[in-house]
Amino acid sequence: MAKEVIGIAGCGAMGEPIATRLLTAGFEVWVHDVRPRSDFGAIAAYMIEDAVEFARRCNIVISVVRDVSQTRSLLFGEAQGIVEGDSPPEILVISSTVSPRFIRQLLTEVPTQTSLVDAAMSGAPYRAREGTLSFMIGGPDAAIDRLIPMLEVVGNRLFRLGDVGMGMTTKVLNNYCAASSIVATHRVLGMAQALGLDRRNLLEVMKNSSGANWFADHIDQIDWSDEGYSPDNTIGIVEKDVQATLDSVVEFPDIDRWPIDDALLEALQRLKPLELNPPTS
Repeated sequence: MAKEVIGIAGCGAMGEPIATRLLTAGFEVWVHDVRPRSDFGAIAAYMIEDAVEFARRCNIVISVVRDVSQTRSLLFGEAQGIVEGDSPPEILVISSTVSPRFIRQLLTEVPTQTSLVDAAMSGAPYRAREGTLSFMIGGPDAAIDRLIPMLEVVGNRLFRLGDVGMGMTTKVLNNYCAASSIVATHRVLGMAQALGLDRRNLLEVMKNSSGANWFADHIDQIDWSDEGYSPDNTIGIVEKDVQATLDSVVEFPDIDRWPIDDALLEALQRLKPLELNPPTS
């Protein structure tokens, strides 16, 4: 088999460290982003701004853009359209968190010569830098087999979950639980301050008790843990992921929308910036 050439589309908080780790491991990697080359540091040397040339250069493309709209622009848009040229990638990997319904629709739209894999990832930028992401993977076995060596560079937990869409289905359900824990942790830390309890003491007890959760346990490592809600930041992405979870089940009449679904979305929108060491009066 010819040497794999990997393209990373979307070089934000997750795409950049993934590309950097793959480059360090010796893979041939090229990157693409709609932002200008001047916005990037060392990785700018590997940037291909023309999307058609990017697709032609890379036989495997991993998409790490923000959402469905950006994914469609990357794949089919007039300005990008990487699967519409004469050299679409052999393997297209969707690692952005999107609705599984979109993944199933995408399977009908990509060229027949392109194998679609959903390899949703869980973690945070610090885990991408460490190479300890979790990947939830759905797709053809032959394509996944080719991806495993590169995914093992950036992840230490790889879950092969079946057909296309099963990776993303797992991810959005996981993220619904994660969103709930983010809201709950913000809420109790606010209560702790009002009740005169040191927030750090509460976090330590939670870490070793029944209140343990990923967000609280890694609050000092998560780059965005102090963010309040904005549509454009990571809490906004968490909101988008909850919407993706709810979208994934709209075709199933036996799955009712629960009051907690809308309450979770509202609670995310109410989150304020978090001060872990608030000033004392």
